[in-house]
Amino acid sequence: MSEENHTRVKEFILLGFPGSPYLQLSLFILFLIMYILIIAGNVAIIFLVWTHTCLQTPMYYFLCNFAFLEIWFTTACVPKTLVNLVSQSKSISFTNCLLQMYFVFSFGCTEYFLLAVMAYDRYLAICYPLHYNTIMSSTLCVQLALSSWVGGFLVISMPAALIARLSFCGPNVINHFFCDISPWIILSCTDTYLVEMVCFITFAIVILGSCVITLVSYIYIISTILKIPSAQGRQRAFSTCSSHLTVVIIWYGSTIFLHVKPSIETSLELTKIVTILNTIVTPLLNPFIYTLRNKEVRKILKKVFSGGT
Repeated sequence: MSEENHTRVKEFILLGFPGSPYLQLSLFILFLIMYILIIAGNVAIIFLVWTHTCLQTPMYYFLCNFAFLEIWFTTACVPKTLVNLVSQSKSISFTNCLLQMYFVFSFGCTEYFLLAVMAYDRYLAICYPLHYNTIMSSTLCVQLALSSWVGGFLVISMPAALIARLSFCGPNVINHFFCDISPWIILSCTDTYLVEMVCFITFAIVILGSCVITLVSYIYIISTILKIPSAQGRQRAFSTCSSHLTVVIIWYGSTIFLHVKPSIETSLELTKIVTILNTIVTPLLNPFIYTLRNKEVRKILKKVFSGGT
């Protein structure tokens, strides 16, 4: 192949949401409002936990990590999307595209790990209530949270390194609103089989591995709850994990579709729609799920809004 054919494309165009200027402006306003609500909601959770000693427990420590993660996960892709919606130029450099992809997927993998850790925390709290405080020490909390963050960033290193070695010498339009792996690597003029397989195996291990931990934890949790003699006791025990279970169902439902599939080229338009659910809608819903379904947080919010102490 000639030297010209190996020349790398220096810039890519993020297709985003093609349509009329009115549609672009409407989506800009919608996404901007949602982004502000995501930041405000998750910052509010962190603030409430930090300022109320009754919430400074392992469960809320992990929830703070989760809220902090959601802020950065959304920030990794939404601001660029907002700029593209109101800009004539929708270009992004190869380096920035690679960095955006790396951070979005690193934060995504961290989310899987954190959800599994939160499920394990609820398992210990419900199945071993007398030993919970001893087992789930502050040291273990920090170790589990730190492992989730480090693991999320390490696991994406191999796919990112392989993508960085690909050559792009033809079309440069990415059919997405951020640098997602699937619509990006199909533009490569070199063989992508190894990248596709590594991505598929990586996401399968991360998603299914964390899913197994979460599923096993909830099997034991439900089994323990069903053994509680009083209905009130069962309801109280289930209320401590219902918020987490709701988030798990929404998150896994959308992301299993996105990543555990053997063919990169299937349903890019449908993938784009589901990604909106994953990167914008779910982070928006999470603060409301954790506050509206949590008795302690609801009680504190009532005090805050009523001017109580």
